[in-house]
Amino acid sequence: MAQAQTEAKPIVNRTQAQVWLRQMLLIRRFEERAEMLYQKGNKIGGFFHQYSGQEPVAVGSIGVLREDDYVITAYRDHGHALARGMSAREGMAELLGKATGCSKGKGGSMHFFDAEKGFLGGHAIVGSHIALAAGVAFAMKYRGEDRVCICYFGDGAINQGSVHEALNMAALWKLPVIYVVENNMYAMGTSLERSTAVLDLRLRGATAYGIPGFTINGNDIELMAKTTREAAARARAGEGPTFIEAQTYRYKGHSISDPGKYRHRDELDNAVKNDPIVVYENILKQRGWIDDEAIEKMRQDVKAEVEEAIEFAEQSEQPPLSALYEDITVATFIPQE
Repeated sequence: MAQAQTEAKPIVNRTQAQVWLRQMLLIRRFEERAEMLYQKGNKIGGFFHQYSGQEPVAVGSIGVLREDDYVITAYRDHGHALARGMSAREGMAELLGKATGCSKGKGGSMHFFDAEKGFLGGHAIVGSHIALAAGVAFAMKYRGEDRVCICYFGDGAINQGSVHEALNMAALWKLPVIYVVENNMYAMGTSLERSTAVLDLRLRGATAYGIPGFTINGNDIELMAKTTREAAARARAGEGPTFIEAQTYRYKGHSISDPGKYRHRDELDNAVKNDPIVVYENILKQRGWIDDEAIEKMRQDVKAEVEEAIEFAEQSEQPPLSALYEDITVATFIPQE
């Protein structure tokens, strides 16, 4: 990935920029410590998908949405949830399967939810939520609201048939939805070049359906914010969906069990050298908006927050057995005698 480029005139103020930097640091620390817990073998069950390296995509785009907008994503969802305002406590407790988790300990890594914050998941089936995003957007338009729904998915999901059905309907009905494909180049482990005949994802996800499409450096947090803000303005004005290909790079494999041997070590090393968090730290220092001392304090505060979240999660109660019968149907479950 190329280093982030920024406009001469920043699109954010000093306070907002510092908030974004802290959110990225929080996501990175959360993911690193959660992976360590997973590797202990008895802390976190199920699958686990790291978000490290892609932080600017979620933070920059969610950072320009309103509180009443909706966010929906795939299984690599921890970063989006934290960017939307979910506490590290709720997230870590969910990973550990505790009743205090955001999904009461029954969803795990791939099913983070927070309806009060408009965070609609965390969906494990590839591409399944993309049609749901169109449905959410349809409901908002039907009710005459000026809210938007932003939907994230990976480059691998673009090959799912239901994705194109959803894109077609979103364009046809001018639905207020922003589709963001986080192109980290490898889907589940196969490079884009080996799996996709047309490499320009805009042509497939935007041009083919008459949707405005943009390919941007997703690791440039302010460019991500600017592009999303413009897309949200279009949606609120009744002009329909926008498709954003956010080019980024994940530091880990597809899931925690993936060693990532399908890519060269020097490619990963080059990405780490251009770590988007460090790049943004340097940009803010150049503007005089932060200094090394403040950054170090921010890192220590984030470290303490995550450690406290782990302690909270480990001390929390397991869900009771009766929780198996809760949140399954709208009607109350009536056990058989």
